[in-house]
Amino acid sequence: MSRAKCIMVQGTMSGAGKSLLCAALCRIFAQDGLRAVPFKSQNMALNSFVTKDGLEMGRAQVVQAQAAGVEPDVRMNPILLKPSSDVGSQVIVNGEVRGQMKASEYFRTKRQLVPDILKAYDSLAEEADVIVIEGAGSPAEINLKSEDIVNMGLAEMVDAPVLLVGDIDRGGVFAQLYGTVELLEEKERRRIKGLVINKFRGDKTILDPGIIMLEERGRIPVCGVLPYMKLSLDDEDSLTTRFTRKGNGAVTIAVVRLPRISNISDFTVFEQIDDVNLIYVNRPKELEQADMVILPGSKNTIGDLKWLRESGMEAAIKRFAIDNPVFGICGGYQMLGMQIDDPEQTEEGGSIRGMELLPIRTVLKLQKQTRQVTGTFDKVAGTFSCLSGQSIRGYEIHMGETSYCGNADVQITDMQEWEKRKLHVENSEACSKQEVINRASGLLRLTADMHTDRSGHAPVYADGCMAGNVYGSYVHGIFDAGDLAYRIAETLAERKGRSLRADATDYAAFKEEQYDKLAETMREYLDMDAVYGMLREAKL
Repeated sequence: MSRAKCIMVQGTMSGAGKSLLCAALCRIFAQDGLRAVPFKSQNMALNSFVTKDGLEMGRAQVVQAQAAGVEPDVRMNPILLKPSSDVGSQVIVNGEVRGQMKASEYFRTKRQLVPDILKAYDSLAEEADVIVIEGAGSPAEINLKSEDIVNMGLAEMVDAPVLLVGDIDRGGVFAQLYGTVELLEEKERRRIKGLVINKFRGDKTILDPGIIMLEERGRIPVCGVLPYMKLSLDDEDSLTTRFTRKGNGAVTIAVVRLPRISNISDFTVFEQIDDVNLIYVNRPKELEQADMVILPGSKNTIGDLKWLRESGMEAAIKRFAIDNPVFGICGGYQMLGMQIDDPEQTEEGGSIRGMELLPIRTVLKLQKQTRQVTGTFDKVAGTFSCLSGQSIRGYEIHMGETSYCGNADVQITDMQEWEKRKLHVENSEACSKQEVINRASGLLRLTADMHTDRSGHAPVYADGCMAGNVYGSYVHGIFDAGDLAYRIAETLAERKGRSLRADATDYAAFKEEQYDKLAETMREYLDMDAVYGMLREAKL
């Protein structure tokens, strides 16, 4: 069986444009008839995704897989680090939680994960024509080189030629590129086959003297000067520019910028709707301009709930919810409830009062729930009644079990009321009393894509809760399906006596257009003949 060729993209720093260039190469190779797959041995991000088989991986490789036209596969990102504090992360290996580690502990032991990395890579190499590998940070982090498994250390393991990318938008791009090369060992320098200047604005001829000097001193050709591109693609949470983006739309949706905010891709669909201003806020006063508040997911739900309380954001959100819609997702959904218990010290231990906007209670568990789901909204009350019966598709990533804790759990003793509630439950004869309670108060009806019962059917279960204009759900990507986001925006506009200027668009089709635009631009400004030359020279 043939084995894939590979090419690796490394950067002079985080945010230089590695992920975007990898996505572009994946798209171009796919357009040229090759089966391309992305690969990043180790990713650090809170913006993650769940595959069809219920495994967790970094969002960047999901974007690259989509650009290549292939199904995201956890082998594309065998190690995912999800920071839970300034000094520690949850370590996920092959899509499953391996444990919680401090940075120093992980640094000492990460070489032990090399077999997992190579197994994933070798497996992909048997199925693909080209593997597009993304590095992390910079290969010139000389304090980390001895234990490197993601930059030159990985390039050596798989014998990959390297493109080195620098970010001119931050300044000093020639120093970035030349300095990085000079800090490398000679054998590492030989791996770099081309330099790329990214995010350039203006007349390229102005750069030519610098490029000539850089090539003369570094003896490595510059393969491309890429323009600054305004594209709407999911990015890494740590370096996103979305947090500072402002606008003047008819509708303003405010996402609370929690200290450990996760899965920011849940909201990017709103950016594609004309007249919608999506902002990220962390001060009570900023809610004054909002028409809707979204409380997002969190990698430290209890810690972020404490921050909401101490910063005054909790009180501001509760005032806002009296007359306006609030929507919580995952950790945000948990925070909206009555109480969060952490008996197994999954996060900080103990119990904490919730925001008391939804009649739910959450118990944090050590076992993480990860699965893709499909379903529909129930009969929705309040502001978003327009969502009733609408289909959704998304995924769950959470370490908690949430149950309804309203008066119903002690008051459903009347058989007539019991039967009435059972009518709203799929397979009700098999449901317990608590399940009926949960279902009757649920926001969604879901099925897990990978789970079936003995009859071969996926069981239906309830998710989420609503009370007045407050809604919550565990489902990430809940707004992406169909025209759901547009319906929400349209409803918010109508409440203000306004209308949206454009009709609803297909979000999936929009993303495909973005990938094509990215590939077209890269073909124009990147020397693809040189790139294909690197592939031809690469060893099998």
